[in-house]
Amino acid sequence: MKFENVLADINGFGRFQIMIIVISFIGRFTLPCHFMLNNFIAAVPSHHCDISSLDDGDIFRNLSQAERLVVSIPVQEDGTLSSCQMFTEPQYQLLLNSSNPTDLPTVLCQNGWVYDNTTFKSTLTSQWDLVCDRRGKNKATATIFFIGVMFGAVTFGSLSDKFGRRIMLLVSYVSGMLFAIASAFSSSYVMFAVLRFFTGFCITGIVIVSAVLSVEWVDVEHRKLVGVIDSMSWTFGNTVFAAIAYFVNDWRWLIVSVTSPLILAIVTWRWMPESARWLIANGKLEQAQMYLKRCATMNRKEELTHTLKTETLSTIVVTEKRDRTYSYLDLIRTPKMRKLALRTGTVWFCVATTFYGISFNITGFGLNIYLTQFTYALIELPAKTLVYYSLDKIGRRRTETGSLLLAAVCLGINIVVPKDMSVVRTAVAIVGKGFSSASFATIVLYSSELYPTVIRQNGMGYNSFMARLGVAVAPLILLLDDIWKELPQVVLFCAATAGALVARMLPETRNRCLPETIEDIEEQW
Repeated sequence: MKFENVLADINGFGRFQIMIIVISFIGRFTLPCHFMLNNFIAAVPSHHCDISSLDDGDIFRNLSQAERLVVSIPVQEDGTLSSCQMFTEPQYQLLLNSSNPTDLPTVLCQNGWVYDNTTFKSTLTSQWDLVCDRRGKNKATATIFFIGVMFGAVTFGSLSDKFGRRIMLLVSYVSGMLFAIASAFSSSYVMFAVLRFFTGFCITGIVIVSAVLSVEWVDVEHRKLVGVIDSMSWTFGNTVFAAIAYFVNDWRWLIVSVTSPLILAIVTWRWMPESARWLIANGKLEQAQMYLKRCATMNRKEELTHTLKTETLSTIVVTEKRDRTYSYLDLIRTPKMRKLALRTGTVWFCVATTFYGISFNITGFGLNIYLTQFTYALIELPAKTLVYYSLDKIGRRRTETGSLLLAAVCLGINIVVPKDMSVVRTAVAIVGKGFSSASFATIVLYSSELYPTVIRQNGMGYNSFMARLGVAVAPLILLLDDIWKELPQVVLFCAATAGALVARMLPETRNRCLPETIEDIEEQW
C-alpha cells in the first residue's frame, strides 16, 4: 500500500495542505532578504579621508568645504576625489591652479574617513571603516554567511531525518532569529562575522525543511503547484525587501526588520504538523494516525477517519526496518542511490553557479540600488509562471534541461555581442536570469520527488550544500575577466550546459508516487 492511496482518500490538497503552505510561506519570507542583505548593509557609500588633521589655522578655516577638499585630497584620473589618499599638508596653490599635479606628496588616510550619508544612514562599511586596504573584510561578510548556509544545510538535513521535520523547523526559526538579532547589535567586526556565520547556519534549515514538509503532505497532482508557490515566496521576499531597504537605511535596523517576520512564524508553528510520511517510515504510527485524522477532519473527510488504523498504516513501509538510523552515507551505499546523489548534486551546483553568476554580472540598468533589486525580483515572475505550466506539460526533466540550455544560449549570445551594445547585452542577460531562475525553481521540487522519504532531508541537505558551494564559486568566476573579458561568460556557459546534460540523465517524476525507501530507488531505476 502506498501513502498516496491514504492521502487521496482524505483529500491530498485541501484546507489542511493550504494551512501548511501559508505557514511555510511566512517563515520563508525572511530567507531571500538575508541572502541579499549584503547588497545594502555592506554597501560602500562615497567617501574620502577625514581632513580635520590638516587644519593649520585661519586660512584653512576660512575656506568653504569644497575648497578644503581641493587643497586636501588629490583628484583621480576620472575627476573624482581619491577615496584612500590625502595630501601631507594643505596645497593652497591648487585654489589658483585647477590642475592637480601627481608629484605632490600624499599619504593614506590618517584619521579615518568621511562618508556620504545621502543614500545610507549607516552601513557596515561606515561603521568599521571597511574601505581601502580593509575592503576585503567587507566582501568577506557575504562569504562567511554563505559558508554558514553550506554547513547548516548539511546539518539540518541530517537532523530533520533523524528527529523529524517539525521540531527542526522550530529550532531553525528560533536559533536563526536569535543569531540574526544578536548580529544587529554587534560591537565589533569579528563579533558580527561570527554571528553572521551562525545566522546562515541556522536560517538555512527553514528552506530545506519547509520545502520537504510541504511536498510530503500533498498529492501527486498538486506537488508542482506547491513547489512553484514555495519558489514564489522567494520572489515575493525579494520584491518586498527592496521597499524595506528603501525605508530602513540603517544596517542594524534593517537586519532587525527583515528578521522580525520569524516571530510570526514561531507563533504559527504550533499549527504545523509533522510529516506523516516520516512518522510512518520511522515506526511512529500512532502520531501519524493523529495527524492524518486531523487532516481528514480539516478537509471535511470525517467519515473516513475510522479507516485510518495503525494496522493499515503499518503496511505502507515494509521493505526496510523502521528502527534503522539513516545518514549521509546512505546516499552512496547502493549503486543507483549513489548515481542519483552524484547527478542531483552536480545539477544543483551548476544551477546555483549559473543563477548567481548571471545575477552578480547584470549591469547597465542605470537604476539606483533599490530599483535594481526590485527589477531583479520581477524578472523571476514570468519565469516561474512558465515553470508552473511546463512541469506537467513536458515534465520535470525536460523543464530543468530546457531552462538550463536556454540560459546557456543567453550566456553564449553575450559572449559574441560587442561590449558597446549594452542595451542588447542587458536584455539578453535579463532573459538568461529568467531561465536560470526557472531552473532553480524546478530543481527544488524535482529533487524532493527523487529522494526516498527515509533520507529525503539528507538528500536535500546535501543538494543545498552543493548549491551554496556554487554560490561561493560564482564571484570567483567573475574575477576571471582579468585574464580575458569574456572568460566568466564562457565558464558560466559551460556550467549551464553541463548541468543540462546531467539533468537529462535523471528519471522523470511527473505523476509518480514519491519513493519511500532506498529499495524503491534501486528497484525503479
